Amino acid sequence: MNYTFERLSDDIKVAVTPDHTFGTDAVILAYFAKAKRKDRCIDMGTGCGIIPLLWLRDKGQSAVHCLDIQQNAIEQVNASIEQNLLGDRLVPHLCDLREIEKEFKPEGFTLVTMNPPYKPINTGFESLGESARIARHEVCCNIEDAVKAANYLLTYGGRFCMCHRPERLVDALAIMRKYKIEPKRLRFVVDKAGEEPFLFLVEGKKGAKPFLRVEPSLVIKGDDSKFTKEMLSVYGSYADGYEDKIR
Repeated sequence: MNYTFERLSDDIKVAVTPDHTFGTDAVILAYFAKAKRKDRCIDMGTGCGIIPLLWLRDKGQSAVHCLDIQQNAIEQVNASIEQNLLGDRLVPHLCDLREIEKEFKPEGFTLVTMNPPYKPINTGFESLGESARIARHEVCCNIEDAVKAANYLLTYGGRFCMCHRPERLVDALAIMRKYKIEPKRLRFVVDKAGEEPFLFLVEGKKGAKPFLRVEPSLVIKGDDSKFTKEMLSVYGSYADGYEDKIR
């Protein structure tokens, strides 16, 4: 397989292909999750591994795990591991999260993330390649599958962070509470101030008491249609050298 490598920092590059690339949603989710250096982190449905690789720009970040159901995605993550000499700092798993217990012991992680498929089956354009269809439609997992797996993986007090479309917000919060992952932080993302959100970010804590904080919206562009200061912080070192691409 021929990969294109995109620079995330001076030390980290990510392998991308037409089957497994990444968008703004994943970059924002990595930022929102605020991985701590001592966190035991895993990203589910990792695709090209963009979220773990963004975290690993910090040389002090502890080892990160990731999983995907698709063999070609895991091979692509392995290409990034080899390119960046990450050794055991990034550990990929070929795994169906609906059978998470076959790959992992329970309660092994303090932070779980997922940028899940947004579209239910039989909606939108499904005349896609198999990899794209799995990534965009709830073919191999849905919100409940993701939250159930997160509950299994998380320690008591551990955090689960995900993003999704606003029309699925009630579903997401109800399912998180069902599996004892209490929603604690909620943030909407808008293209410009005053517009309707196109994305929400939510963080839940396993076993926590009810109390939800709604944070100020993340605004992507200012009135001049250029990225806001916060969005430049979201991209971090990835913005260097890609001004024409991301602004």
